[in-house]
Amino acid sequence: MAEIVRQEGSSLEFRVVVPQREVKAVYDGVVNSLMQQMKIPGFRPGKAPRSVVVKRAGEEYVKDEVREKLLQSSYPVAVRELNLSLLDAEIRPETLSESADFTYTVQAETYPDVTLPNWKELTLEAQSPEITDEVVEKTLSDLLERNASFEVVERPAEAGDQLTLLELDEDEASPYPVYLDSAQDYVREALVGKSAGEEISIVTPEMDHGDHQHESETVRVQVVDIKKKNLPVLDDEFAKTLNFDTVDALRDAVSRELKARAAVEGNTNRRDEFVEKLVEGLQGDLPASLIKRRRDAMFEEIKGDLERQGVPFSEYETFMRDQNKYDDFLADLDKNALQRVKRDLALEKLAEDMKVTLTGKEFDDSLNALARQSGVSVQETRKQLGANGLEGYQASVVRDKALNQAVLSLGFQFAADSSSEETAPVETQEAAVEVEPSSKVSEAEASLEAVDSSSEEATEEFAPVETQEAVVEVDSSSEEAVVEVEPSSEENKSE
Repeated sequence: MAEIVRQEGSSLEFRVVVPQREVKAVYDGVVNSLMQQMKIPGFRPGKAPRSVVVKRAGEEYVKDEVREKLLQSSYPVAVRELNLSLLDAEIRPETLSESADFTYTVQAETYPDVTLPNWKELTLEAQSPEITDEVVEKTLSDLLERNASFEVVERPAEAGDQLTLLELDEDEASPYPVYLDSAQDYVREALVGKSAGEEISIVTPEMDHGDHQHESETVRVQVVDIKKKNLPVLDDEFAKTLNFDTVDALRDAVSRELKARAAVEGNTNRRDEFVEKLVEGLQGDLPASLIKRRRDAMFEEIKGDLERQGVPFSEYETFMRDQNKYDDFLADLDKNALQRVKRDLALEKLAEDMKVTLTGKEFDDSLNALARQSGVSVQETRKQLGANGLEGYQASVVRDKALNQAVLSLGFQFAADSSSEETAPVETQEAAVEVEPSSKVSEAEASLEAVDSSSEEATEEFAPVETQEAVVEVDSSSEEAVVEVEPSSEENKSE
């Protein structure tokens, strides 16, 4: 039985009561399952007394399992029974007892009445970066750099060398390498021309890192050794070390992979542009309580992330205040919360207008992919998400499906993501070639570097955000994209 107990605008509270007979049936099912699974000394499988099984498993564990199953079965029914379309919900279970009804309340936000722009007339201008011959050749050049070897030389350091340094003012310091061709200018200027055994003072300039100021300081180091870089020749012999018969086969594979990743970036760019224009044209009153709840949830998630890294939020807050950045942090949090709410409303309305539904198989496939990505079982993923999280995750998958269908209807085809598990190159016994595209050849190549990070951001963009805890908005862009290339069966005779 479900009933609404309070409603103010788009905010409401409803109560759900699960009859005791259903509670008892679920209790029995959980305990019987444990009886079959558990091995208890002195008893045959399934023959241990109920009380022994519950004690062995833990009464709280049994209650948690029962509560989760009751919520998963009753919550969707209650939402349908009350004819609700919920944007956000928080389930608050009451005490669970085998001999009584199970009651829980739900604090929820219904969708405000919003309208979308005429998205069928939108023009998308985002393009995939162009992969030119220059990009491919520079990527191959970077591959040579990654496979370079180094040999110790007895001469002063030159610009392309690798130097091993030891800090002199640090107790128990360990030597570390410095690559002069990629070092900061002030480091390179201090080290070029120096010889092994020399002691040098390197002065780091004052730097503004945005959220904090780095004061100038002096670091005393000793040059342990100097190594000359030897680059391999880009020829058939080099290609064979990477499991390709010829350098042309390697070049073709690199070109195909870069173009595939560029196509994926084009997909992401067009989806982002579509969402941006959809949100810009969104009309309707947004509940302040909904924005505040999203903002508070994001704030708690940030605190949790910091604490998992061993940083108490109080220390982070003090640091940000000392840098006069705390107000900017809160302003960004408010802005991100508002944008997330707008985005979810726009895509939910899009899914509603397009009558997008999700089959059980589609949801299971998506949940399986999430579990694989997290490195846990599907059962563990369901448990971690809980009833709130599963409901929110399902909503996010529907939004994603609606977005894809809308962009497709505008005449764009989606390229397969070569970085995904489903479309990744088939594993061979030989190691994959890792290729790093350069960041300085052309604008197209610079765009290409964002392919990996863009696909990650796309994944994050459609992660489950409707849980009790909001997902922190993160810029996951990376400095370099790493392209994995493997020879096809035609290119590798050993297969």
